[in-house]
Amino acid sequence: MGGGPSSAILVAMGVDGRHMEWVGFVFGLCIGSFLNVCIYRLPLSKSIVHPRSACPNCGHPIRACDNIPVVSYLLLRGHCRDCGVRIPVRYPLVELLSGAFAAMAVLKFGVGWQGLLMFGLIAALLVITFIDIDHRIIPDLITLPGIPIGVAASFGLTHVSPLDSLIGVLSGGGSLLLVAWGYHLITKREGMGGGDIKLLAMIGAFFGWQGVMFTVFVASLSGTLAGMALILRSHGDMKLAVPFGPFLAVGALGYLFIGPEVIAWYIYWMKH
Repeated sequence: MGGGPSSAILVAMGVDGRHMEWVGFVFGLCIGSFLNVCIYRLPLSKSIVHPRSACPNCGHPIRACDNIPVVSYLLLRGHCRDCGVRIPVRYPLVELLSGAFAAMAVLKFGVGWQGLLMFGLIAALLVITFIDIDHRIIPDLITLPGIPIGVAASFGLTHVSPLDSLIGVLSGGGSLLLVAWGYHLITKREGMGGGDIKLLAMIGAFFGWQGVMFTVFVASLSGTLAGMALILRSHGDMKLAVPFGPFLAVGALGYLFIGPEVIAWYIYWMKH
């Protein structure tokens, strides 16, 4: 497992290296609570730092003891302490996903700047996924800064070279732009949103052109399967709109953790 100054600090504090993934998990749970705030407030153009979190139904500020990730949800049995309205299960789900991915990032990248950067990308993808599911939008506030951050990270914090990062931005954004243009030309309808284009450009900035290809393949496959399932469930309604952002996020997460290994295996299999 990789490391750095952060690892040395944790070891000095008595946190054994074998337990750092648990530290990451708890850290991820806490960040997940903040991600829930972002998912709720960003589409409404509200501040993510002020005011304090409150129940959307009764408006009562959430007590500190009721704001412990996952634990508070279980103790409250999924209901607001003040008005009794049911708390969506999504809140602990986002916290658990954040915690699990934080632990996975520690295991793969270690405790250091690279691991923190990759977890930051994961957190952004989680927020994008749930906002796109709810509102069919992908916030520019996340993707547009993410592109230069990914390019800057290629100068030392990732295994992608600056040239590959720039090619990834162009191939990622450009490929979906061509698809959107072609779809509109043929059907005279909007198919691919601009948010998807910017999201894939951001993914390309972090992972290069190979990451873009892997992400598009996984997103297209998973999106097709999900679309077919929805059509069957709706008894053949072909006009259902399925957001593509969550599938791009799934593809990007797949590449982050197993993509290079899968590509290497595929090349080996093709040669033999």
